[in-house]
Amino acid sequence: MANKALATRQKMRLLAKPGVPQNKPRNPFAGFAKNRSAGPHVKTESAERSAAKRALKKAKLEPDEDA
Repeated sequence: MANKALATRQKMRLLAKPGVPQNKPRNPFAGFAKNRSAGPHVKTESAERSAAKRALKKAKLEPDEDA
């Protein structure tokens, strides 16, 4: 029986106060971070070397049939 005073035809309304912008961003600094975001990062040389090592181990090496 909560909100006994609130009838079914009455609805709670949130009134905007004058002087407060309606489309205020949640985080005003998020726009700055979005604008300065760079492209995809480059892998380090050691990461590329280790990826090459993993690719060599994964590749199946077959002997030449000519020899």
